[in-house]
Amino acid sequence: MTPITSFAGKSVAVFGLGGSGLATAEALVAGGAKVVAWDDNASSVAKAAAAGIPTGDLRQLDFGTVEALVLSPGVPLTHPKPHWTVEQAKAAGVEIIGDIELFCRERRAIAPTAPFIAITGTNGKSTTTALIAHIFRTDGWDVQLGGNIGTAILSLEPPANDRIHIVECSSFQIDLAPTIDPTVGVLLNLTEDHLDRHDTMERYAAIKARLVRGAETAVVGIDDDWCSTIASDLDKRGTPVERISVQRPVANGYFADKGRIIEAEDDSIREVANLDGIGALRGAHNAQNAAAAIAAARALGMSEISILEGLKTFPGLAHRMEGVARIGKTLFVNDSKATNADAAEKALASFERIYWIAGGKSKTGGITSLEPYFPKIAKAYLIGAAADEFAATLAGKAEAVISGTMDVAVAAAAHDAASDGAAEPVVLLSPACASYDQYPNFEKRGDHFRTLVLALEGAEPLVEVK
Repeated sequence: MTPITSFAGKSVAVFGLGGSGLATAEALVAGGAKVVAWDDNASSVAKAAAAGIPTGDLRQLDFGTVEALVLSPGVPLTHPKPHWTVEQAKAAGVEIIGDIELFCRERRAIAPTAPFIAITGTNGKSTTTALIAHIFRTDGWDVQLGGNIGTAILSLEPPANDRIHIVECSSFQIDLAPTIDPTVGVLLNLTEDHLDRHDTMERYAAIKARLVRGAETAVVGIDDDWCSTIASDLDKRGTPVERISVQRPVANGYFADKGRIIEAEDDSIREVANLDGIGALRGAHNAQNAAAAIAAARALGMSEISILEGLKTFPGLAHRMEGVARIGKTLFVNDSKATNADAAEKALASFERIYWIAGGKSKTGGITSLEPYFPKIAKAYLIGAAADEFAATLAGKAEAVISGTMDVAVAAAAHDAASDGAAEPVVLLSPACASYDQYPNFEKRGDHFRTLVLALEGAEPLVEVK
C-alpha cells in the first residue's frame, strides 16, 4: 500500500468503493486523512465499513468541510451528466481528483525523483505496460505494476528511488489527475473511443495529452493525426519527445520495418531489435508496443542488451494474441480480448492462413470492415448470437459454418486445420464481439478456448501460455 500522507489531518470525501476506490480509501486512512466514503451500491459500502473505512451518505455531507472529493474513475465526471457528488463538490468549490493524482502528489512529497512510467492510448496500452514491466523486471528492477491494467495504484508499494512504478492510465483516470507528471509518459495512439464520457474527440485527445504534457520525456506514436499534433505541441513546449511509428521512418525516434525496430537519430539509423520469432510480439500493432517499450527503457538508461533479453522472453498477455498450443504445424491463438472488429483486425493482419472462430454479441457494424482480410480465412466457425449476421457478411467471400458453441468450433477448426497444406495454419479465436451472450466476460471465453485446445490430442503447450 502507498499511504497518502499529503492529506494527513484533512477531511476527504471518497465516492466509489469498488476495487480501486476501496484501495484509495484505505490509503487515505493509512496516511492520516479523515475519510468519509460512500457508494451507490449498499454492498460496497458494507464491505468498506467491514474493512474499517469510515462511511457516510455523501448526500448529507457539507462539502464545504472537506479538502477534496476523490472519485473512482468509473463515475461520470462531466458526461453524459456529472455524478451528483461532482455537482455538490463543484458547488462548494472543492477539487475533484482520483487515485492517480493522489499517487503523483505522494511521489512528489516523499520521493520526487523515483522513476515512474505512465502509459496510455486507445489501443495497446495493456500489452505495452506489461512489456515495459517485464523488461525492467528482467533487468533486476523492483517493479510496481498497476493502474488500469489490474492492480490499483495505491495498492502498490510507495514510490522510492530504487523502485519503479509502471502504470497504465485510462482516460477516465487521467481526467482525474490534473498534475500527472511521470518520468516517462507514453501515448501510443488515439482513435474515437469513450465519447459517451468525454463528449468530443477533441476533449478525449486533450485528456490523453495531459499524461505526456507533464512528463520529463514523452514517447508518442505518430501514426494518427491526433498524436502527431500532440507531439508537435510538445516540441513547442520544450518537452523531449521520442516519436514512434509503424507506418513510416522518423527523423528522431523509433520506427518499425518488417519486424525490425530501427532507431533514428538526426537521420542516422540503426537496427536495435528484431521481433521475428517472438510469438508474443507478432503483428504491426505489437511492433508499436515494442518500439514504445524500447524508447521508455532507453529514456531511463537501460542497456540494449537488457532490453533485448526482455523482449525475447516476454510471455504476452492472456487473451491478447496469446499463443496457446501447437498440434503438428497448426498454431492455436487466443485473442478473446478482440471484442470488436478493430481489435480483431490486428490478429487477422498477423497471419496468412486462418481458421477463424468468431462471434458473440455483435457490435455496431459487425465485421464488414474486415472484408480486406477475408481472403486469408480458410474457414470461419461462427458462434453465439452474431453467427447468422456474420455468416451473411461472409457469404460468397469466405467459407463459413455456424458452429454455435465454442466446443464445436474448436473441434471442427482443429480437424480442418490438421489437413491444411500451409506452412503454419492458425486456429484463431478473435471473436470481433462482446462475450455476454455466452460468457460473463472475455476472460472466461478465452479460458474456455484455452482449456478446449489443451485437451486436444497432441496439443503441445507454448511458453506464451499464462
